[in-house]
Amino acid sequence: MIRIVIAEDQRMMLGALSSLLNLEEDMEVVGRASNGQEALELVQQHTPDICLMDIEMPIKSGLEAAEELKGTNCKVIILTTFARTGYFERALKGGVRGYLLKDSPIEELAEAIRQVMNGRRIFAPDLVDEAYVEENPLTERENAVLGLMADGKNTKEIAKHLFITTGTVRNYISIILNKLNASNRIEAITRSKEKGWFK
Repeated sequence: MIRIVIAEDQRMMLGALSSLLNLEEDMEVVGRASNGQEALELVQQHTPDICLMDIEMPIKSGLEAAEELKGTNCKVIILTTFARTGYFERALKGGVRGYLLKDSPIEELAEAIRQVMNGRRIFAPDLVDEAYVEENPLTERENAVLGLMADGKNTKEIAKHLFITTGTVRNYISIILNKLNASNRIEAITRSKEKGWFK
């Protein structure tokens, strides 16, 4: 039997999750908390296998509680409405085993719990995609030069537009080509667009 503690500050959601997971033959909800602090107390009291944790809760957030549970036998799965990359990265560092969005079907959640129990880590696909998007290596100024290049402006026009010398524009262009690993302006523009760094 998989023993579960749920931490969720919305009572209706807490009740619904609890009832639905208790319907699964191999699961039992042993504790319900309305904030991260209560969740930690319940984990200590009941030593569950899994703690399902919301992020934004009063007193102590789900991420803070997850960080405190890192290294214990209780596996944390974050269940949230927030698909924010910053939260996801912090959750990964905090050692969470799963990160799912609340609009996932209950069957998916139950399956994720089983997978986590089997040693796997389960993360919402759209979060993973977002987290691994490459950072744009260009500075704001370099992006401005690239944007003007994409508008078809030549070195002189770019210099005039940005109130800098043509020599400075040439320097920027060579830095841009170097950073984007491009051999010419067209390639630099295409590469930047492909990566989604500018529209």
